[in-house]
Amino acid sequence: METKILNTTGYFYSGLSRKNQYDEQTKKCIERTVINLLDKDTSLNRPGMLLGKIQSGKTRTFIGITALSFDNGYDVAIVLTKGTRALAQQTYERLKSEFKEFYQNDEIQIHDIMNLPDNLSQWELDQKLLLVVKKETNNLKRLIDALFEKYPTLVEKKVLIIDDEADFASIGFTKTKQEILEINKIAGQIDEIRKNLSDSDFLQVTATPYSLYLQPENIKIDGSSKTFTPIKPAFTELVPVHKGYIGGDYYFEESEDKDSVATYIYQPILEDELVVLKKSDRRKFKIEEALTSKKIVSLRSAIVNFIVGGVIRRLQEQNKGERLKKYSFIVHTEQGKAAHEWQENIVNEIKELLRASVDTDPVLLSDLVLEAYKNFEESMCVLDCYMPLFEDVKYEVRTALQKDYLMITKVNSEKDVSQLLDETGQLKLRTPLNIFIGGQILDRGITIGNLIGFYYGRNPNKFQQDTVLQHSRMFGYRPIEDLAVTRFYTTLRIYEAMKKMQEFDSALREAFEKGSHNNGVVFIQKDAQNQIIPCSPNKLLLSKTTTLKPLKRLLPIGFQTGYKTYISSVVAQIDQLIAEESGDSEEPFLLNLEKATEIINLIKSTHDDSAGESWDVASFISSMEYLSINTDSVNEGHVWCIVRKDRNIGRIRLDGKYEDSPDTPKGEKSELRIAKIVAKDISSLILLRQNGEEGEYKWRGAAFWWPVLVTPANSKTVIFSSKSSD
Repeated sequence: METKILNTTGYFYSGLSRKNQYDEQTKKCIERTVINLLDKDTSLNRPGMLLGKIQSGKTRTFIGITALSFDNGYDVAIVLTKGTRALAQQTYERLKSEFKEFYQNDEIQIHDIMNLPDNLSQWELDQKLLLVVKKETNNLKRLIDALFEKYPTLVEKKVLIIDDEADFASIGFTKTKQEILEINKIAGQIDEIRKNLSDSDFLQVTATPYSLYLQPENIKIDGSSKTFTPIKPAFTELVPVHKGYIGGDYYFEESEDKDSVATYIYQPILEDELVVLKKSDRRKFKIEEALTSKKIVSLRSAIVNFIVGGVIRRLQEQNKGERLKKYSFIVHTEQGKAAHEWQENIVNEIKELLRASVDTDPVLLSDLVLEAYKNFEESMCVLDCYMPLFEDVKYEVRTALQKDYLMITKVNSEKDVSQLLDETGQLKLRTPLNIFIGGQILDRGITIGNLIGFYYGRNPNKFQQDTVLQHSRMFGYRPIEDLAVTRFYTTLRIYEAMKKMQEFDSALREAFEKGSHNNGVVFIQKDAQNQIIPCSPNKLLLSKTTTLKPLKRLLPIGFQTGYKTYISSVVAQIDQLIAEESGDSEEPFLLNLEKATEIINLIKSTHDDSAGESWDVASFISSMEYLSINTDSVNEGHVWCIVRKDRNIGRIRLDGKYEDSPDTPKGEKSELRIAKIVAKDISSLILLRQNGEEGEYKWRGAAFWWPVLVTPANSKTVIFSSKSSD
């Protein structure tokens, strides 16, 4: 097919470009997307794909694509949004704002499908048409009626269907049968619309890599006759991510850098606190003690930190002569409305007690503010930027409490959406400090401005990848000064699960950016016969996945050992097995898979899962097996093994996170350095004998072995799942 010549100087695109001042990278993305739409056949099963990051400018980019498509033969654009009134309204308000000039000049009609007039004139129908449609049965029925009954002339026009936040492209379904039936029903309605239009194209917009098309065309694992043939989109364009974007790599990777502001953001909370926040139970917590009770120490600290952080930022803005901004904080732990009401009561009680303490207990208030001030002082020191004096901050906190600058809003009902959103469709910030307690709406991509605090307790095991990452409302383009006062509160278990999902997302995205998706990222699991077989990505439970890429470390994190009485004999058995193989040498040696597996299983038996995080030992062993068998190395069926003894490392680091680096990364004899050198075609297994001391080390006084698997440098990216959603 001959490539069409693209008109990039047309009325709509030129006008929008002047308004938005698209940079060259974004322009190229927009233009390549429209060229592909014009040149390639797209459908629901083979869509065009616009892949961005969460809050990275996807909407801005697809609006540019819509404008450019209008200049290149398209007459109608249908924007499908997730099934909430809030998100539909946000999208509608954004489109009205972006196309305001054209709308006022009678060049375009913009309508929410549920408010589409029944009597559009031919003069109006001759204009460009932009429709916002929720992915919900009644909305789609209304669209079908409009296109094929009320205004049949639209059927003959060139139509672009844009599926925003495309959850049909998402992976890791763990939904109920009823939800899957609903998704399939909606997909069927969309496909019916597309098939009955004379000339239409389909573009999906998502932040979650559509992993189906990362699969090679036909996957076959040695030793298995089973193959999996994936469906692939017609094309993929990546939304450029520019300087200033803050996403998962910042919160979960850069946070490991002690010299970065990111290292101060995560604040651990206890699982018991989330239990207290589920419902009122005076045996566990008395609400009138909200300012002093140890039962909600993290929530109280989070609220005070938010007030102090917001005050610091406003003083910094005042110091620069800038307009003072309003700031926001989210509490998002439960879906149930009763829990939201209880949490609202607690937060309101904290607010009222803080306000009362201005007069009744100024020493307590001063102590709370000082604790928060010191917390931020450390991160501000890294930035080397202006930090207001403590007395000035304390004065402004008192003023904020006395003048009621702190507003608490419960966000769990779509009935009051119009009251919750501002004219741009974002959650309305009505006062200098705004706390939102959510709710379903917070699940679905609603934009929240100037977010500097996030108290999160939703269980990632119950959600698919795109849903969990969308909960991370702190993603987006953010000033570095905001990050210095930003804090993210969740349990260690949830934090580690989200970190794992970030690894998964990052590995897939890297495949796109390097172009290696043409070769494929392989998705595998074990079948009932314990054979490694290929699998469809949308059968994976993402909480059960392990991402394997070159020179990655796999190791148990957050575990606790059994007591000495119970595990010492097993540890002695492991000592003997390792000594027989290594001869007490510190040099790397080859260990066969059978022996390595025996050692790993024994190590697992020394863990006490009731006292710590459970180690997915099946995934560890299967990954080790896969990487050591699927190789051209003469050492197939083995791992390199490196042994070190007499180690003393704590279970939990000073920053409150689980220790995840028991291996020494630096020095000539560093086991990690050596492991990476020898792990060319097969994995390296580092075995570290820890003394397991009590006290500050937080172990149980029993020696134990801590394994670390380093994947081969020459391996391809693989996603292994220990469990499917079937």
